Amino acid sequence: MPETETGLERTGKEVIKMNIKKATLVLEGGATRGVFTSGVLDYLMEQDVYMSHVIGVSAGACNAVDYVSRQPGRTRDCMIPTDKNMSYYYGIRDFMKERSLMNMELIFDRFPKELLPFDFDTYFASKIECELVTTNCLTGKAEYMTERKDRDRLMKICRASCSMPLLTPIVNIDNVPYLDGGLADSVPIRRAQKKGNDKIVVILTKNQGYRKKVLSPAMQKLYRRAYRSYPDLVRTIFRRSFEYNRTMNYLDQLEKRGEIFILRPLVKPVSRLERNREMLYAFYEHGCQCMEKKMDELMAYLEK
Repeated sequence: MPETETGLERTGKEVIKMNIKKATLVLEGGATRGVFTSGVLDYLMEQDVYMSHVIGVSAGACNAVDYVSRQPGRTRDCMIPTDKNMSYYYGIRDFMKERSLMNMELIFDRFPKELLPFDFDTYFASKIECELVTTNCLTGKAEYMTERKDRDRLMKICRASCSMPLLTPIVNIDNVPYLDGGLADSVPIRRAQKKGNDKIVVILTKNQGYRKKVLSPAMQKLYRRAYRSYPDLVRTIFRRSFEYNRTMNYLDQLEKRGEIFILRPLVKPVSRLERNREMLYAFYEHGCQCMEKKMDELMAYLEK
């Protein structure tokens, strides 16, 4: 049986004992497809199942921090706003003005501070190690970032990890430009292996067998023009489909050998920019149901 540790987390004046499984949790991105992961993690939190290490990419970064802060339902509510005033999509006029498809200030400033408060105290006090994946625009390489004290910097890292190329602006952290972590490392399985934990749990947001297509010449031209100041970033974007598909093949091998545990959707995923609330909520519920059905299998894997 793998080693477990008991951590103490403080929420306000309340001290909570929690049993942390020694394992690494890897969370793929996928924009609004991340509601599937939200359902998976909400079920795990309801069962009080936490793992010692978490690595989140893009939308997976948002899921990661809400898992560490022990806030079931928060990522779901951020991704599926019930109030029109909390819609994070810009119209055409605002898109042209802000050069962003989404209101990133709303998502990473007003949501965590006012509208859907993020529990920074619990997050910073947690014994769980959390890494958020970003892509350095200067080098084109993935960086695995952490923050344990500064609230604004933590949200800025989350924002960088989620900043989709062409659709949202570059984010500067410590005077370095960053974009979506999924560009350089969509599913950081090798980073997880470096953590040294025997158990690795991977939550994917696409179906079994999914592979990325090579960028069309028109899209390549668009990326070259948009990021001509960052040639290494452009090269990373052009290689993304090859690296992603190679990673998927590797994950399939590890899964067949029983070395990792993977949970993925069994139905057609929503689009990555889905706006239909009913479809998003159904995909969220699918995540809950998939985890519930696989719970015994997951616990057997973690404890063998």
